Amino acid sequence: MSVVLITGVSRFLGGRLAAQLAADPDVERVIGLDTVPPRTGDLPRLGRTEFVRADIRNPLIAKVVDQARVTTVVHAALMASPRPVGGRVPMQEMNVIGTMQLLAACQKSATVGRVVLRSTTAVYGSGPEDPAILTEDMHPSESATDGYAKDAVEVEGYVRGFARRRPDVEISVLRMANVLGPTIDNALTRYLSMPVVPTSLGFDPRIQLLHEDDAVEVLRLATVSSRPGVVNVAGDGVVTLAQLARRLGRVRLPVPSPAMSVVGALVRNRGVLDVTAEESRYLNHGRVVDTSRLHERFGYAPRYDTAATVADYAAGLSSRGRPALGLLDVGLRALGAGSRG
Repeated sequence: MSVVLITGVSRFLGGRLAAQLAADPDVERVIGLDTVPPRTGDLPRLGRTEFVRADIRNPLIAKVVDQARVTTVVHAALMASPRPVGGRVPMQEMNVIGTMQLLAACQKSATVGRVVLRSTTAVYGSGPEDPAILTEDMHPSESATDGYAKDAVEVEGYVRGFARRRPDVEISVLRMANVLGPTIDNALTRYLSMPVVPTSLGFDPRIQLLHEDDAVEVLRLATVSSRPGVVNVAGDGVVTLAQLARRLGRVRLPVPSPAMSVVGALVRNRGVLDVTAEESRYLNHGRVVDTSRLHERFGYAPRYDTAATVADYAAGLSSRGRPALGLLDVGLRALGAGSRG
């Protein structure tokens, strides 16, 4: 019988995973950690999940791991945006320092036998010189210098160090592509909800997506069964950004790259959307990863390919409501500022 600890349980993937494990009779206990409690509407589906309000940056996290005799740790708390925690510095501390403290707790534990890291394909970066398809053994053409990608690279480095110190602990690193679906709310869904979608003039990147249901299922499989190693997790196939906007019925407005920076800054300041420099590079160059290892070694074939993921997201747009007209106003003002600059 396993005791599973999940970080980031108040967020989408962590919460969905906790709900699945709480319904599994082979899992003895499910302990969910986060700095904020789950939303009231999410509590029923979390079932018997035991919520612990704690900050993984605090060394006291070791007491939680030790006292609960945790056997499996799922680290799903990496933050992709600085806005929820008030800036880039606290985001980096949560991602990097938090991971260090969590791994230190696992290293001291006599019961932890498996660690699952929810990582990201952003570790490969996005650049004009990147290969058409990236495999798990490849390194980015340019090292990440900021944002989520930089944090994820550092976190994976700490996990590799932990694996050397504790070779008896099974490690799974899941590099997930951008997650999309009818219920998830993230930077990509907010970008695609804009009635006018600004894109960089002269660029039409290839986009590879992962459906929210497949993301949760891959996390579940790595948690309850032996699937060690580093694996890219994404749906098969790609769409271009222009195709994506067209299938969603969005107006695509190509603008010069400098104007994209202005758009990102204005919508970020309005609190509507957080377009970082890292995400701007992704929207210029895209990213496609090889998923052979996911199919062959990990033993999972995603239910949704990229095209089906887009279709399911489009079908769920009506339940999200119409995007605010303020988004359009912000975009047009930004474009005007960019043209004057």
